[in-house]
Parts: sequence; structure tokens; C-alpha cells
Amino acid sequence: MLTEKQIKEIREHLEKAQNPLFFFDNDNDGLISFLLLQRYIGRGKGVIIRSFPDLNVSYYRKVEELKPDYIFILDKPIVSKEFLEKVKKDNLPIVWIDHHQVEHPGLLFENNEGADNSEGTGISYYNPFFNDKTNEPVSYLCYKITGIKEDMWLALIGNISDCYIPNFYADFEKKYPELGKKNPKSAFDLLYNSEIGKIARILDFSLKDSLTNVVNMTKFMINTKSPLDILEENAKTKQILKRYNEINLKYQQLMEKARELAEKKFIYFQYGGSLSLSANIANQLIYEFPDKVVIVAFINGDIANISLRGKGNIRKLTLEAIKDIESATGGGHESATGAKMSISDLPKFKENMEKLLKE
Repeated sequence: MLTEKQIKEIREHLEKAQNPLFFFDNDNDGLISFLLLQRYIGRGKGVIIRSFPDLNVSYYRKVEELKPDYIFILDKPIVSKEFLEKVKKDNLPIVWIDHHQVEHPGLLFENNEGADNSEGTGISYYNPFFNDKTNEPVSYLCYKITGIKEDMWLALIGNISDCYIPNFYADFEKKYPELGKKNPKSAFDLLYNSEIGKIARILDFSLKDSLTNVVNMTKFMINTKSPLDILEENAKTKQILKRYNEINLKYQQLMEKARELAEKKFIYFQYGGSLSLSANIANQLIYEFPDKVVIVAFINGDIANISLRGKGNIRKLTLEAIKDIESATGGGHESATGAKMSISDLPKFKENMEKLLKE
């Protein structure tokens, strides 16, 4: 968990920021983190990051366009050197909140608790992993930072989407008994078997819409007071619900095919197209088959984006499997990781995984 000192520092940064720009990862944890902080201070623009694995320099055009006085980076483990160099050149402060297990950030930052921002040129980096080896979702950290109880339902959406049941779930279930579930077995039990889970999936699929529609969705969510507002179809939610129904149909078809592979020692499911759902499929497969190692590869052009889930140290397994594959990247949490490589390297990657799983 972040320390009280770190939480206080982040609040001070938020209060100073008059025109903040929030870069957030393109999943519910990233989205909700942005919404919580924006609703807390009532200002700032959000930009969804769709590049993997880093926030790359192409996104700096948004900085040049919007001319912020502060940059906040949420739920992103890597930021490109070129992006950071441009930030430094323009003398902009960065507040970077993450929860991924990454290498020691000492080469980038003055210390683990955040760099000195007194001159407006530093990078303040916050990650609970470097405090006590925990990795609470960034949406949980942001909820602790803001402390707005009316946004508890929002925070819960981000938390369960990142496989985490927060300590405030009992309070949520008491306030919204029709949306929750008594004594859920896990965060994914809530995600797949409750109304708040359906709302989380609606928002997650909405993030896979066009950028224009994502912007409209975030504007709607900034002012949404109740989770029930998302389920009610009207002019503001029509596109959100339409996109959910479209993607959910494709998603269920892919899940049916993936389940057919569950009899094998580990589930390796590969598919292609224009819609990346590998993380969603991998999450539901590991929920339904908790004793398996799950590998879902999404093919787009000549690139494969891979999501891996399982018991034990999947992060270590992933990094071991890609170490002899040139230009492959990977990382994430201990039990949930991602990797990216050329499709020509997929056979080698699969072979490496098979050997490692036999050992």
C-alpha cells in the first residue's frame, strides 16, 4: 500500500495542477483511476493509452495540443525514454502511479518515494510494490487518495476488473445489495456473476470503441452519480450499451472455442481479427479453469499480443520463455502477464512454454 506520506504528496500534486493531463491504461483499472482523480479535483483531460507495453513518444502530441501544467500517468508500467525526455525539455512535472512489478526505478528516479518536484521538473513515482511488495490496483490507490465515499462503486469496478476484492466491499454490498453478491468467492466471481460485474464488463468493452466514442463515454462517466445510470438506455448510454452487445456476441463465440481446449495440460488459444480481447478471454478462462495455465494469443498483422494467467509465478515463466526471442517484450504481475512478439516467433514461444511447464 502507499504510505500516508505518499498519499498526502499525491493530493498536493492534484491540488497544484490547474490543467492536468491524465494518461491512463486502456482497461478498467486505468479508466477508473482517471475518473476518480478527475472527479476529485473537477478538472483535467484524459487520454487512453493503447500502445503496448509502453506510453510511447507518439502520445506527446496530446501534451503539445492540450498544454497541461501537470502530467499524471496511471496504471502504466513503462514510459518511453523519448517521452520522458520531451517532458523534461518542456519542464513539466510528472506524477506516475503504478502497481506493476517492475525493475528498480532508481535509474529514472531520485528515490522510491518520488522525486523532488519543488522546481517543477521532477518525476514523482508511486508504486506500492516498492513499499511492501503489494500490488493493489491503481484504482484502489486512487480511491484511497480521494477518499470520496460516493465514488465507492466506481472504485469497486476498477478493483474487481483487476482481480481484487477491496476492504470496502461490505460497505458497497450494503448500499447496493441488488448489484453485488453475498460472500463472493473471488473478485472474478463478482465480475462474472453480479450486476456490478456486468457494469464493469460494459465499461471494459466500451473502451474498445473508436476514440471519439471512448471520449464521449469518459465525459458521461465523469458526471455519472450511480452505477444504475449505466444500465439505463438513453441518448447518453445508447452507444455504450450498443458496443457492449456487439462485442459480447463475438466474445462469447471466442469463449466457446477456447473452452474446447480446456482438456489439455495448459490452454493455448490463438485467434485473429481487429478486436483484441486476449486479456478478457484469459481472465475468464483462469476463473473457469483455475488449475490450468492459460495462454491467449491475439494476432494482428504480423504481431502477436499474448495474455498469460495461472497459479505460481507466471511472470517469471513468461520472462524465461521470451528471453531467447529477439525483440519480444513481456511483464506484468506474478499471476497475470502479457507479452508481445512477431507471429513468426510464436512457435518458439509455445515450445519454450511447453518445456518450462514440464520442468
